[in-house]
Amino acid sequence: MAIVNYYGTGRRKTSVARVRLVAGEGNIVVNGRPLDQYFGLKTLELIVKQPLSVTDAIGKYDVIAKVEGGGPTGQAGAVRHGIARALLRVDGEYRPVLKKAGLLTRDPREKERRKYGLKKARKASQFSKR
Repeated sequence: MAIVNYYGTGRRKTSVARVRLVAGEGNIVVNGRPLDQYFGLKTLELIVKQPLSVTDAIGKYDVIAKVEGGGPTGQAGAVRHGIARALLRVDGEYRPVLKKAGLLTRDPREKERRKYGLKKARKASQFSKR
């Protein structure tokens, strides 16, 4: 019997996640480590599980994700986006629920580039009268 895989790519800030959904009992593995080991914070675990809880698919699929780039928050957002996109491939009827929760929209916010003459994007050096 062939194992059916559903794929989804998620992005947030500079993080990119390649997510694979496999029928299983609800294990989530990120970069070869369990979810609670990879993301130390419970809030990040909730972010990752959000698409599964919205669609009532928490115990139905195993999630295998590979994430690179960015920090923990961006990576959690990228995995969430990837899971939501993979769930769309599982069943197209999940679309209204995922869309209403805002999980299909890629978060467009990026780090603003540094401008010349400034220390950061908007921070100037301290003003001196003399």
